[in-house]
Amino acid sequence: MDAHALWIVGRRQVELRGEALPPVGPDHVLVRARLSAISHGTEMLVYRGEVSPHLPLDLPTLAGSFAYPIKYGYASVGELEEVGPDVDTLRPGDLVFALHPHQDRYVVPARLVVPLPGGVSPEAGVFFANLETAVNVLLDTPLRFGETVVVFGQGVVGLLITMLLRRSGARQVIAVDPVAARRERALVAGADAALPPSDDLVPQIRAWTDGRGVDVAIEASGAPAALPQALASVASQGSVVVASWYGTKPVALDLGADFHRRRLRIVSSQVGTIDPALGPRWTFERRRDLVRALLGELPLPGLISHRVAFAAAAGAYQLIDTSPAEVLQVVLEYGG
Repeated sequence: MDAHALWIVGRRQVELRGEALPPVGPDHVLVRARLSAISHGTEMLVYRGEVSPHLPLDLPTLAGSFAYPIKYGYASVGELEEVGPDVDTLRPGDLVFALHPHQDRYVVPARLVVPLPGGVSPEAGVFFANLETAVNVLLDTPLRFGETVVVFGQGVVGLLITMLLRRSGARQVIAVDPVAARRERALVAGADAALPPSDDLVPQIRAWTDGRGVDVAIEASGAPAALPQALASVASQGSVVVASWYGTKPVALDLGADFHRRRLRIVSSQVGTIDPALGPRWTFERRRDLVRALLGELPLPGLISHRVAFAAAAGAYQLIDTSPAEVLQVVLEYGG
């Protein structure tokens, strides 16, 4: 076989499968993977069987279905081994990012790879998808200069959001996460306070704004219980931006009194679209170019907590699933 790919074949079951690669077409490229990142949010929902089996796939590089088996993943960095004759902007040896599942070699249309800027390492480039998500969250966040924001969840996406908020005019940033090590990282990333979830969390958050409440809350924890707390923490006419995908997990909200009278707003943020209100100024190309620039400006490689050989990927999934407090970003390494 020309390649090996990781497939999720059932709940909490993964295996490597051989694949025959197609020829490199005129407008295609052949990529040899260097690193790929496992998504600790969305991908773990797939791994645990917490996604509707009827949901259609949303990337052209994915295969199978959420009913299993499925070839999943969307954060791969590799070197170009071959480029088609009609590809004039890329060369063999270029380092690129692709929204592609975990696979050691793959052929894709050239338009689906993003060349990484010179000097950007694979360890930084592998965060392209997460950083693009964080940028999209900021574009969806109705933040005014000098306002206060609380971010629920300080996994990789939450930490990136915290970093970007400090560049976006936020006066105060409050982070919430149950893991002490992540709260410490949040303070380094620019948060003014980092709090654990608790019964008195909302009063603690409101104390930072003289009882008024924060202007915006961003829910990036993936925990359904965080969304009611986010709503309770914002000021009247405040907004809650939901970056989490809860999969099949139910979310219970009381929208009967406080939500209605205080005119609160819930905004959904999803990286597959850009707020139409920002067009035509903001396009996918403009967002991509911003992310490429940020790859070299933010301390991304330090977010990698574990590196696991591709052949031992099953253990990497188990680690994330059973010991989430011990990991931040797990990446798979591919041999030369």
